[in-house]
Amino acid sequence: MSRSQMPGAPRLSFLTPLLPLLVPLLGLFGCSATKPPAPKPATAGFVIPNVTPPPTTTPIPAGNPLINFGPGGERLPVVMLGIDVLEADGFAAVKGKRIGLLTHPAGVNRRGISTVDVLRKAPGVQLVALYAVEHGLYNQLADSTYFPDAVDPRTGLMVFSLYTGKTRNFRPTPAQLKTIDALVIDLQDIGTRSYTFSGAMKSAMEICFEQGKEVIVLDRPNPLGGLKVGGPPIDADLMTDVGRFRVPYVHGLTMGELAGMSLALQAPGGLAISDKTRSRARLTVIPMRGWRRSMRWPETGLAFVPTSTRIRDFSSAQGYPMTGLGCIIGGFSHGVGNQHSFRGIDHPKFRDDTIEKELRALRLPGLDYRRISVPNAKSGKPAVGTYIEIRDYDDWQPCDLNLWLMKFACKIEPRNPFANATTAKRREWLIHVGSTALWNDLVAKGANIDVNAWLKQWHEQAKIYQQQSQKFWLY
Repeated sequence: MSRSQMPGAPRLSFLTPLLPLLVPLLGLFGCSATKPPAPKPATAGFVIPNVTPPPTTTPIPAGNPLINFGPGGERLPVVMLGIDVLEADGFAAVKGKRIGLLTHPAGVNRRGISTVDVLRKAPGVQLVALYAVEHGLYNQLADSTYFPDAVDPRTGLMVFSLYTGKTRNFRPTPAQLKTIDALVIDLQDIGTRSYTFSGAMKSAMEICFEQGKEVIVLDRPNPLGGLKVGGPPIDADLMTDVGRFRVPYVHGLTMGELAGMSLALQAPGGLAISDKTRSRARLTVIPMRGWRRSMRWPETGLAFVPTSTRIRDFSSAQGYPMTGLGCIIGGFSHGVGNQHSFRGIDHPKFRDDTIEKELRALRLPGLDYRRISVPNAKSGKPAVGTYIEIRDYDDWQPCDLNLWLMKFACKIEPRNPFANATTAKRREWLIHVGSTALWNDLVAKGANIDVNAWLKQWHEQAKIYQQQSQKFWLY
């Protein structure tokens, strides 16, 4: 399920004194709608360049706060992405360096132009290699599909695969990094721990620093905003390519913030590198301009480019942490027909209207439900399911529904589906959800599990995490 340049800087360890408490706690839930503090200067361990402001633009029209105007009258989203800020500064951070680019189709500037093409045409910039993660450089592959290194016919550049099945946790090999001085990372995350792009960034950072290569992260919005936090914790022994950060399932950070945090912390929460390597690491984060933590994706004015085969719009990015975990075991499926990924749910043993009634009875904050029907081109019969509406985004707890789906599955199935899961399914569930204690409770109690007790614990843990993680906020 997919799923700053300062050699010798001191390590940061804002969580180190709290690890005995927080490592098991860095779990989920606990959305906080509190206003963020004023942006803080870059923490030690990485650098945010003093980027020259772009050409003067006219004020944002009062009637359309999402649109700005360029010097020639061009209508542009008010949020400048990391690649836009890099360009506004004349590409100073990458000039004179042989660079590789780790990206995917959602790696575009605010005009919708691929970062690959922006850097290829940038004066004085030497783009010598491309790197691709799960789904491939062009989002052409299904989940969990390995692919080899190959020459990109469009650009003529070598595309190095970080998803071959032979490399561990998306780690590029020394040979794949041989031709570059710095790796530029421009990956659009969706704000959820098990989505593999943030983990790919972390793994690439580790090997780059071990090989003496600089890492430059072009920052992008967290589509869920920077104030939405929640979900189950992840045990250290369950960390894999679908769980490379000790953060709540919904973590509320941008890619640049995750990069800075991972450099500051020791493994398993941070990079698995030696102290000597850490002291020499060169990480540069190019921040956004105009993005605020309270912004959800629609409020940025940016077009949403599909990040993977199932996350094709903002709606599915919201649904991913809401239903994905609850559909791994127990018979629930997400989507209705071939539409509404992670927003529609169905179960073969529930009558069409039963799921909706059961969900309404829970009175989960911020949610509503409706039955929908979509055409099925193959059978000619409509596919019917329950669509999950987010009525109040501030009240919405993004992961709570998953655990209720697990409880419902135990209630409707004749045998506890967790107690009877295959070894492969058990591992899939564990590495995504991240909690052996929750697994054992589901196996032992089934439909009698105390969901509210678990949710209360996760909410409290997430509040602690959110308070402590503010040290790494860039906005």
